[in-house]
Amino acid sequence: MICAGHVNWDVTLSVDRLPRADGEATITDQSRAPGGSACNVATGLATLGCAATVLGSVGDDENGRLAVRALESVGVDCNPLVTTDAETAVKYLVVDSDGEVAVLGNDGGNEAFQADDLDDTTLAAADHLHLTSQDPATAAALAGRAHDHDLRVSFDPGRRIDARDFAAPLARADLVFVNEREAATAIEDYFGPADSLDETVVLKHGAAGAEVLTPCGHYASHDGFPVGAVDTTGAGDAFAAGFLTVWLDGTDPDYDRCLAVGNACGALAAGERGPRANLSPARLDDLLDG
Repeated sequence: MICAGHVNWDVTLSVDRLPRADGEATITDQSRAPGGSACNVATGLATLGCAATVLGSVGDDENGRLAVRALESVGVDCNPLVTTDAETAVKYLVVDSDGEVAVLGNDGGNEAFQADDLDDTTLAAADHLHLTSQDPATAAALAGRAHDHDLRVSFDPGRRIDARDFAAPLARADLVFVNEREAATAIEDYFGPADSLDETVVLKHGAAGAEVLTPCGHYASHDGFPVGAVDTTGAGDAFAAGFLTVWLDGTDPDYDRCLAVGNACGALAAGERGPRANLSPARLDDLLDG
C-alpha cells in the first residue's frame, strides 16, 4: 500500500476548553508526534500488519528527521519520501476535554513532492495507492500513473475539499472517504446524485459509525463503537487504515467487515491522545469481539 500526501510534525495541546475570540484556555497536557493524513494512514496500516510505503515531503531539519524515524520504527517504507529545503510542516492541534479539535499550522514543505518522485518500480510492486489531502494536480497525476499499473486508488480529500478543486483526482478514484461535512460538498458537486455513483463512497459519521454506497447499488452501514472520545485527531485516518486493510483482501470485499474494522480503529484512535493510535491486533479483536 502506498500512501501519498502530507507528513507533518504535530504538537498536540490538550486544553480545558476551546477558547472563543479574545478568550483563554488552560493547557492540561501536551505531546509531539508525526502527523498528516498520509503519515497517519501508513502508520495505521503498518501497525495492522500491512506493508506500507509513504510518499510525501519533509524538511531537512530536526522535525523531519523525527517524523521519518517514527515512521520507520513501525515498519513504514520511507524511501520515496522527499527531503526539501523548506521547513517540515508543523501543525498545532488544540484538543478540548470532549475530544474536539482545532488546528493551527503552516504548510511548510509538505507539498514539495511531485508525482514523478514515485518511481515506476515502487509503483509496479504495490497493490494499492491511497491519496490524501495534497496538491490536486499531484494527486490526479499519481492516480493516473497508478491506473496505468493496474492499481486501485482510494482518496480521502479531507477538510480542504471545499477550498481546492479536487474534481480530477476524485474522478480517478475507485474509493472515496468523506465525512458528513465533506459529503455535503462532494456528493453533488463531484459525484452527482447518490443513485448514479461511479465510485464507491464511504461516508464517515464519527461516533455514529459509517456507511458505504457503491456504483452497483450495494449499501452497508455500521453504528460504530461506544467509546469515550479523548482526542479525535487522526481518527478518520485510523478508520481508513482499518477499512482498507479488509477492502484490499480480495476482489469482492465484505463491506460489513470493512466498516466494522474501520470503526473499531477509529474508536481506538479517538480514545487516546495524539494522531498515532495503538491499533494492535489484540486491542482491535477485543473491541470487535466485545
